[in-house]
Amino acid sequence: MCLVCDRIDMIKSGTNPYFVKELETCYVVIGDHQHFRGYALVLCKQHETELFRLEKSFAAKFMEEMVLVAHAVQIAFHAEKMNYECLGQGDAHLHWHLFPRRSGDIGAYGNKGVGPAWWYPRELMYADDNRPTDAELSDMKDTLLAALDELLEKEGQ
Repeated sequence: MCLVCDRIDMIKSGTNPYFVKELETCYVVIGDHQHFRGYALVLCKQHETELFRLEKSFAAKFMEEMVLVAHAVQIAFHAEKMNYECLGQGDAHLHWHLFPRRSGDIGAYGNKGVGPAWWYPRELMYADDNRPTDAELSDMKDTLLAALDELLEKEGQ
């Protein structure tokens, strides 16, 4: 059972409330928890565990689309810095975590408030009070979609 495939199946059936946009190689979703406001994911359409196992042109397009989404997240949510993570130990299906970062967003958990998103305690990051309300989720999806569409239009896509 693959959690990412389950999420993609929900997108295809119209039941994933976090879905933002379908691109050629991936699906864009807002993260379930929003300690890092604007946190988004890029879910590969192919169930594969490693980038090097993708056909080269697909892999290149997947990377290009991930970079495009990261740019849109930065614009939409006014990030000072973007963090990118593609891990796969927990969910062995290629997907990118895109964290829009701001000064002090991990508080005392980093070195002078600076460090990777994962330094923020897991139990706080995934606390229920970090789940967006329906209205917040709708606003975040609309904001990200507008930024994505604007970038795609600039690129002539």
